[in-house]
Amino acid sequence: MASRRAAAVRDAESRALKFEVLADQLRRGILAGTWTAGQKLPTEQELSKETGLSLTTVRRAFDELVAERIVVRRQGAGSFVAHARPREQSSRRRIGVLLPDTQLYYPRVLQGIDESLSAAGASLQLATYRYRPEREDEAIASLLDAGVDGLLLAPTLTGIEAPFQRAQELMALPVPVVLVERSLQDLGPADTTEHVCSDHAGGAFDAVCHLARLGHSRIALLTRSRTVTEYGVIQGYRRAVGDLGLPHGLEFSQSKTEWESDAAASAMRALRDFEATAALVFGDREATMLEGAAHRAGISIPDDLAVVSYDDEVADLAGVPLTAVAPPKYRIGRMAGDIMLRRLVEGDECPLHQIRLRPRIVIRRSCGGDAQHDDN
Repeated sequence: MASRRAAAVRDAESRALKFEVLADQLRRGILAGTWTAGQKLPTEQELSKETGLSLTTVRRAFDELVAERIVVRRQGAGSFVAHARPREQSSRRRIGVLLPDTQLYYPRVLQGIDESLSAAGASLQLATYRYRPEREDEAIASLLDAGVDGLLLAPTLTGIEAPFQRAQELMALPVPVVLVERSLQDLGPADTTEHVCSDHAGGAFDAVCHLARLGHSRIALLTRSRTVTEYGVIQGYRRAVGDLGLPHGLEFSQSKTEWESDAAASAMRALRDFEATAALVFGDREATMLEGAAHRAGISIPDDLAVVSYDDEVADLAGVPLTAVAPPKYRIGRMAGDIMLRRLVEGDECPLHQIRLRPRIVIRRSCGGDAQHDDN
């Protein structure tokens, strides 16, 4: 957590005042549950050492959070996360949010939700299920017991026996439900869920086209299996390969634990067997591991192998900064919050929203031909 916060601060320094960047990182950490109500935050000296920022800058960040009544200072004891204030008006909306976790992908989604609700004078209550489907119903029940007016849910809909039935159960809950980064895309018009999702197939399609424009024809796909995102990435990749008339069958998938235990060596062997000159890799962590395997095999990135990562969570921190497909995480959260608030106001007169946002490609150095456009 500490290293990610320091990296995020450095990455954003050119776009905002340093104290604002740090305040935003702390704010999101509190929102995501890294520090809970009443918990002591790192000291100003600790944060200064951790981030490389001056004590004055760190102090200004804390001042910002104190002014927002997110943090309280206690003389001689330090700074603590403030306890939630009672609702000032009984009519104030409160929205329950269920996420699989609050790491990497989801903090930006959560920030978008929070800013949407805050702008309308509403608040959120967060629950997570740690990617354990058996805990979802308990978490949802706790949100309903807390009296939430609506639910923004990112449930498990892949790898289960009856996803359509599960979605119907969720949409039949006693409060309005909007799915976040989840849908029943295989059902097409039969999907009656309200949802806001990234168009992962579109993002993967664009990545393959990008590599093809750079002159690559043997483009491989390497994925982390059994994930929500993988299905869309595979579909987009296959559509692009078919449309462009590129060689088929250059696909390799293994589980997260297999990536870890084999240190990406098996993926590197697959690329050699494919005679691939480029690869789309889901996700950033796996692409970074592939870079290490390539280096150990004497293969240069991007000279011998061009790489595009999918997710753009930590792609800029790789040894060779990775060109990456970046799902619009913040915008997903913001739009989901807006739709929920509109449904609460308009009720059945509100049209059913099924929104799919196409990711963008962030150009960095791992594709070679675009090095002059590196945004880092």
